[in-house]
Amino acid sequence: MVTRAREQAGELVRALEELGAEVVLAPTIRIEPLADLEPLRRALSRLADYRWTVFTSQNTVHVVLERVAGWGLAPHIFAQTRVAAIGPATADALGAAGVRVELVPAGYVAESLVEALATQDSLGGARILIPRAATARDALPAGLRALGAQVDVIPVYETVREAGDGRALAAELLAGRLDAVTFTSSSTVRHFVELVGREAAGCGRFGTVTIGPVTAATARELGLTVAVEANEYTVPGLVAALVRYYGETGKVKGER
Repeated sequence: MVTRAREQAGELVRALEELGAEVVLAPTIRIEPLADLEPLRRALSRLADYRWTVFTSQNTVHVVLERVAGWGLAPHIFAQTRVAAIGPATADALGAAGVRVELVPAGYVAESLVEALATQDSLGGARILIPRAATARDALPAGLRALGAQVDVIPVYETVREAGDGRALAAELLAGRLDAVTFTSSSTVRHFVELVGREAAGCGRFGTVTIGPVTAATARELGLTVAVEANEYTVPGLVAALVRYYGETGKVKGER
């Protein structure tokens, strides 16, 4: 089962199907740009004031670039600032639009990004712009502020639960008809639990597969037992981890 937002699920679905998996696409979240993006417009109008602009997800890239185009601007405005991306997928989304990404950390989490920025630059007094989700971990802005940076966090979208009734899906989980459920963010975990209910989410009749330690921690906090945690926090890394797990355990339906 793939819980990622529908518009983002294609890469993971294709990779799993190419390896012979039967994929159930059941998005638990959808991405909604905020109605009021005037703070973003103001920040972009003074982009040269920021030493760094940091993108922490593909969602942020898509929302920001869509608004840039809607305001009659072009992606080359980001040439006024240095651009960092939290991981290769986010960097690729920026690169596809012609935005030059100067920094991608070795580890694709906020803490690694703080460390990479500190290594790259002296951050005392530096102004840093972080467009991001309305609800997100504070590790990145807090870490940068601790190093003396002046950080402007601009919410640009929210992650909401996908509409629909989760009872049929809960029944499938409780009956043990799904071998694995994949999670690519903490929000997919939280909304999965809301959608199917805690009994089905914590039934232990499927393998919980997470893209990295932050997502895994959320899953455990909500009562799921994590079977697979990717070492590389990307969709290819998640697929590779899932392949290793089934290769090592030989687990198939009915053998949990």
